[in-house]
Amino acid sequence: MEVRLPQSRHTHTVINLHGRDSDAVEYARDFLESETSDERNLLDTFPGIRWVFPTAVRIPSKRFGVEMSQWFDMWTTENPHEQNDDQMQDLGNSVATIKQVICDEAEIIGLENLILCGISQGAATAMRALLDLDIRLCGFVGFSTWLPGCGLSLANIKRAQCTPVFLAHCRDDETIDVKYGKAMMAQLKDAAMAVTWRSYEDGGHWINEPQGIDDLVEFLTKIGVY
Repeated sequence: MEVRLPQSRHTHTVINLHGRDSDAVEYARDFLESETSDERNLLDTFPGIRWVFPTAVRIPSKRFGVEMSQWFDMWTTENPHEQNDDQMQDLGNSVATIKQVICDEAEIIGLENLILCGISQGAATAMRALLDLDIRLCGFVGFSTWLPGCGLSLANIKRAQCTPVFLAHCRDDETIDVKYGKAMMAQLKDAAMAVTWRSYEDGGHWINEPQGIDDLVEFLTKIGVY
């Protein structure tokens, strides 16, 4: 786990999950170096945030026959729902890990000041943790992601429904097609969750800069982060 301490009085914590075949150190570096249009990074923009970056364990890839850093094994990113049943055990283990991180961080700052965030498979795992816990957080942020679990019912969520959500996806993403992000957005909206959706012409399987970072800052500011 990688932790970046706040540079001023601690007001909020962001738990931020990396993508497949990455790790907390690499992701934290790249994410926190991303800049707004006025060339400010997120550490400078939000000095009161404690940034927590969990690391996925290395688990075998059924398709490639090697161990990879991943929250759950996937057969292909072209269709992240393919062989969905095989994903569930790994996903359940990772969700349990993130639930514990949420509980630990909430002891410090409170659920109302906690933001859950991630990119790609990390964001998919984070959203499942939020829905499973059915808790209200300060916010949720997901980049280049999808909602794992074909046929997943959101009918019974209550408190998680009140968590504001920001989803962003680049239309030239060749890893996770933007259609999966749009499908996630539609599912969450159907469950009466307040979703802010942003898509961008370019940026690939990452965050569009600087507009995507500007939009993230706008969302975080709107939900009371400073």
